Amino acid sequence: MKRRGWLIGGAGAAAAAAGLGWRGFSESRREAHRDATTGGLWQMSFDRPDGARLAMASLRGQPLVLNFWATWCPPCIREMPELDRFQRAFAARGWQVLGLAIDRPQPVREFLARTPVGYTIAMAGFDGTELTRRLGNASGGLPFTVVFDREGLVAHRKLGETSFDELARWAAAT
Repeated sequence: MKRRGWLIGGAGAAAAAAGLGWRGFSESRREAHRDATTGGLWQMSFDRPDGARLAMASLRGQPLVLNFWATWCPPCIREMPELDRFQRAFAARGWQVLGLAIDRPQPVREFLARTPVGYTIAMAGFDGTELTRRLGNASGGLPFTVVFDREGLVAHRKLGETSFDELARWAAAT
């Protein structure tokens, strides 16, 4: 009887260890998938127009609308009020909007002085086009919007102008 108890106890301990090992393996696979589908975004940081630095890791754990734009892009400018409206309407639900400018710092600062927005803006510079490609924008066109869920995974992406209604639908589905 003692031997049987030890065998059952040992089998239980082995099963628990295997379960913990699988959980660790599964979490590391999920993290590798996240990094592969997000182009290393969560390890990056960008300058803000005010000179501060924005670490993307600080935005993880909450849903995020990431919009790539430029001061010289008419559809980008047209959709900014829609993004601003979305930020105001959905901030209480944990949503963040980040506009990453594919532009030089001075034109971005001048544009924002004339046309302020209520959501966060940071500057990816012209190298940001490569990041858009890693996030699924094969052509590198603008505007380009990517929606991330609370786990940091891509939930939606769109090349071209977006709207408040479209963002609200995506938020409801995410």
